[in-house]
Amino acid sequence: MSKAARLSEKWFNRALWLVAFVFAWFLLGLGTAIIRDLPHVEQTYSIEDFVDHATIDPLRAQLETLQQQHTETNDKLDQAQLTLNTRRNDYQAMRRTFENWLATRDVTQQNQQDDELVGRTATLDQLKALERDAEKAVETLSKKQLDQNQAENKIRTQVNQLENDASQALYNANQKQSTRVFLYRLLLALPLLALAGWMFAKKRKTPYWPFVWGFIIFALITFFVELVPYLPDYGGYVRYLVGIVITVLGGKYAISALQTYLEKQKLAESQPQLLRREELNYDTALTLLNKGVCPGCERGIDLKDTRNDFCQHCGIGLHNKCNACGARKSAFSKFCQGCGASASV
Repeated sequence: MSKAARLSEKWFNRALWLVAFVFAWFLLGLGTAIIRDLPHVEQTYSIEDFVDHATIDPLRAQLETLQQQHTETNDKLDQAQLTLNTRRNDYQAMRRTFENWLATRDVTQQNQQDDELVGRTATLDQLKALERDAEKAVETLSKKQLDQNQAENKIRTQVNQLENDASQALYNANQKQSTRVFLYRLLLALPLLALAGWMFAKKRKTPYWPFVWGFIIFALITFFVELVPYLPDYGGYVRYLVGIVITVLGGKYAISALQTYLEKQKLAESQPQLLRREELNYDTALTLLNKGVCPGCERGIDLKDTRNDFCQHCGIGLHNKCNACGARKSAFSKFCQGCGASASV
C-alpha cells in the first residue's frame, strides 16, 4: 500500500480488495454447484439399460423356477435322508436283536421256536426292504438335484455372459458420458478464463476493479482447481495445455509490456525535467521517493545525502528550495513543509 496515499484511501482500498475476494467467493460457490450438478443433464445408466431383455428375461425366469425347484428338492432330500437313517437304524437294531435271539436258541436247543424264527426273519426282511426303498428315494432325489444343478449352472452361465456384455456396454456408455460432461464443464470454464483474460487486459484499472479482480480470481480457481476432481484420464492434458498457452500469452504480453515501458522511459528521460515532473503521478512519485527510488528513471538513489538534489542517472530534479522561505523541500511536493506555501508560488 502506498505510504503517500491518504489513510482513508488506504482503508477504502483494503475494503475494495475485501469486496473482490467476497465477490470471488460467492462466484466460486455458484460455479462449484453448477460444475458438480452438470452430470444431472445426462441420463443415469444402469446395466439393465444394455442387457438383451428378449433373451435374458426368459433365462432369468427359468433360473428363478429352477432355484425354487432346487430348494424344494433339497428339502425333500433332507427328509429322505432322515428317513433312510431312521430305517437303517431300525434294521440294524432288529438285526442285533435277531442275532442275540439266535445265539440264545442255539444254546438252549429249543427247536420248537422255528415258527418264531420265520416270523423274526420276515420282520427283518421287511425292515431291509423299507431301508432299500428309502435308499432309492435318496438316490432319485440326488439325481434330480444333480440334474437341476447342471441345468441351473448352464442357464446361469448364459445369464452371466449376457450381463458381462451389458457391463462392458455400460462401461463404454459411462466413459462417453464422462467425456461429454467434461466437455460441458470445459465449455463453461474456458470462456470464463478467456473473459477473465480480457478483463485483466482491459478493465483492471477501471473504477469497478474489485469486481474485475473477483471475477479473475474466480475464473482461475474454477479452471485450475475446481475442475481437477472431475477430470477424466486425459483431462490433465487439457488443463496443462491451457496453462501453457496462458503462460506463453502472459509471458509474451509481459515481454511486450516491458519493451514498451523501457521505450517509454527512454523517451521520458529525453524530455525536459520540468515536463517530466509534471507528467509524473503525485502519489506514485512520493511512494518511489519513500523507497529511495528516482521517480523519473526508477533507479535507486541516496536521498539521505543532502547534496543529491538531482538524480545522477536521469538528471531529474529531486529537491529544490521554497520560493517563500528558502527551505529545502521535495521537488514533487505541492506545499512547503517549512512554511506551508504553495510550491507554485
